[in-house]
Amino acid sequence: MLLSGAEIILECLLREGVEVMFGYPGGAILPTYDAMSKYPQLHHVLVRHEQGACHMADGYARATGKVGVAIATSGPGATNLVTGIATAMMDSTPVVCITGQVPRPVIGTDAFQETDVTGITLPITKHNYLVGSIEELAYTIREAFYIARTGRPGPVLVDIPKDVQNQKIEFVYPEGEIRLPGYRPPSSATEAQVEAVLELIQQAQRPVILAGHGVVMSGATQELQELAERAQVPVALTLLGKGAMPESHPLVIGMMGMHGEAASNNAIQEADLLIALGMRFDDRVTGNLKTYSPNSRKIHVDIDPSEINKNVKVDVGIAGDLKTVLRQILPGVKSVQHAEWLNRIRDWDEDSDERDILKTYEGDKLLGAQVMNDLWKYTGGNAVTVTDVGQHQMLEAQYYPHQRPATMITSGGLGTMGFGVPAAIGAKFGRPDEEIWAIVGDGGFQMTMCELATAMQENIKINIAVINNGFLGMVRQWQELFHESRYNSTPMFSPDFCKLADAFGMPNMRVTRREQIEDAVKFARSQPTAVLLEFVVEKEEMVYPMVPAGADLHAMIRRPKPNERK
Repeated sequence: MLLSGAEIILECLLREGVEVMFGYPGGAILPTYDAMSKYPQLHHVLVRHEQGACHMADGYARATGKVGVAIATSGPGATNLVTGIATAMMDSTPVVCITGQVPRPVIGTDAFQETDVTGITLPITKHNYLVGSIEELAYTIREAFYIARTGRPGPVLVDIPKDVQNQKIEFVYPEGEIRLPGYRPPSSATEAQVEAVLELIQQAQRPVILAGHGVVMSGATQELQELAERAQVPVALTLLGKGAMPESHPLVIGMMGMHGEAASNNAIQEADLLIALGMRFDDRVTGNLKTYSPNSRKIHVDIDPSEINKNVKVDVGIAGDLKTVLRQILPGVKSVQHAEWLNRIRDWDEDSDERDILKTYEGDKLLGAQVMNDLWKYTGGNAVTVTDVGQHQMLEAQYYPHQRPATMITSGGLGTMGFGVPAAIGAKFGRPDEEIWAIVGDGGFQMTMCELATAMQENIKINIAVINNGFLGMVRQWQELFHESRYNSTPMFSPDFCKLADAFGMPNMRVTRREQIEDAVKFARSQPTAVLLEFVVEKEEMVYPMVPAGADLHAMIRRPKPNERK
């Protein structure tokens, strides 16, 4: 087949199993957009901002496990992808970004809309390319997808000059194995490593499993549960690990870290063995490294060798695919009991229950925690939630239990405000039969609310819950706790979100009282299009527990019990 470079790009996307791509056209990528009419099998979603395209590709990838695709032009189009690329990099999401570049003869001349996007994105991509000739184009795209999806997944960018897109060549799809010198993702543990892990598990009296995003990405949820049940080990979850094991399971002790459950954090600090699976000991999880779980032996299994001993020194570090490694370990795990340890953790859990704001709140204003709890209740806990970043994100993590993997999608590592709505759109394209809720704050929502137009144009059914407290809530919380309540630049003017939804032709409803939540959820679920619900909540609600940045993990600021209040 004699194909142009633009046609080769689309032909390769088809061969990689791509069905949907998210993008925005412009001069340097225009030949590829022109060729799209020849490829009706590829559905292109016109976004309103390139950042939204990358977040949509990210949400799609997290919802499906497939590679998401974002497309942009050169210069400002490419640079608008940067935040989305960094988000995907921090959370190990497989995304391929295809950008147009100015023609090769004018690269380096500061031509119109020229930017060195490979240089800009070098630190925030797993790999990137500037395609130098049409002869290497097809293999480069195939290689990009391979790198994005294998090992520790991540974003890959392919920058393609406009003249390469216009050139023609006899196209032969590059079959055969991808060979990359130096790139050999590890897969399994050695026999000695397996024996060392089994010995530590057998000796432990106070073990804790730390389950992260890698459990979900490797498809190791069944193996995790089998390990926990056989060895009677409590399981603490990272934010991105929520759903790795059903949160209703009696061995799941909740989320760990800065806004994690007191039971999880206390258990980690008093453990004699930590079994870290597919997590990277992020600072929001560990607190002060010098005092982190000081008396425990530590096992760490992760696909990325660079994560082993990077933040926390471990006794046994295994670089390998988690599902494969757990299958190696499980046959040797003996059934044991840790009744005394589990009872101690239950005591901490009961203390937390007595501090639960749903049980202790006596005011009449609507709380974000009430919204999350009732969304869980009235969706049966079966929805896929896609959150933005802030207090509402932590409240969702605390008050919306997840029973299935990949049903909470959020920006963890980068903490990207504006992620929620576009990522929810991408998730819905990936899982069209699922109920998708975008849960966003009034601050982050305004960063990407232009994508309401995308949702309506595509007739994509998502439900958007805007948690409006009139503040940049999490920043305000830090100001209250650590800056003597000097609320500089956090009180926030917002438009009338319901009128805004009206402007896009989107059904909407405002909720100001808890008794309205059930009807609002029923209304949202009954509509055939995207729906916006605005929840006007208490302005100065706090998220507890909270471990101050850099503090000891057990030094949590707790919500006082009713009898402890002055």
